[in-house]
Amino acid sequence: MKIRIIILTIIMLFCIAGCQLSLFKKDAMVKGTPEGLYSRGALEYQNGNYKKAREYFIRLREEHPLHNLVILADMGIADSYFSDKGYLEAETAYNDFINLHPTNENVPYAIYQVGMCHYNQIETIDRDQTETVKARKEFEKLVARYPESKFATMAEKVIRECKQKQAEHEFYVGKFYFTQKKYQAALTRFEKIARDFANIGLDYKVEYLISETKIKIAEEEKLKKDKEDKEKAKEEKKAKEKQKTAPK
Repeated sequence: MKIRIIILTIIMLFCIAGCQLSLFKKDAMVKGTPEGLYSRGALEYQNGNYKKAREYFIRLREEHPLHNLVILADMGIADSYFSDKGYLEAETAYNDFINLHPTNENVPYAIYQVGMCHYNQIETIDRDQTETVKARKEFEKLVARYPESKFATMAEKVIRECKQKQAEHEFYVGKFYFTQKKYQAALTRFEKIARDFANIGLDYKVEYLISETKIKIAEEEKLKKDKEDKEKAKEEKKAKEKQKTAPK
């Protein structure tokens, strides 16, 4: 998945907004020109020198703010952060691109990449799943707004993965509560999976554990009631004995 995305970002960088290959010809690399700065940045990016690439893109944006290549530079900055695993910075840069160019044809790609920034920070199922929730939210937003986009198709696959991870986390926590005999807390988790994450591979296990947990809860309630009944009977017995010994 990660390799595919990195390749995709490279392709997008060179092809976005109909950029022509003539930009990358040697005679275009004129120091300080928009074309030269972009060409140098693109080549540095292609060679894996993401920080250096970003420096050229930033120069282009700062020195030629009205040039049409600034849009490419903005995306290049975001992609360079992403490929360098600077996901927090990449998320900010992609969101800036979306806000600055809301009608640009590459907004679906930018939203997808925001989702991937969160996806790549997802923890194991025994840890907090905040990043999973955020990733899923971005992918679902993409599918809702741009259902015909190829990135929406890609997002749908990742949404299922996010749901799987969320369900596995809930299952992990539920099993923990179950082994700790905190059955009501466990039942809450299992029922959440049954309600929100059906048909992703945990249905049979969850159905079984819901049944077992309810049995355990019923057993606990019976034991509690039996204990209360015994205590009540004991108190009533004491009260009767006290009445018998009371002076008349």
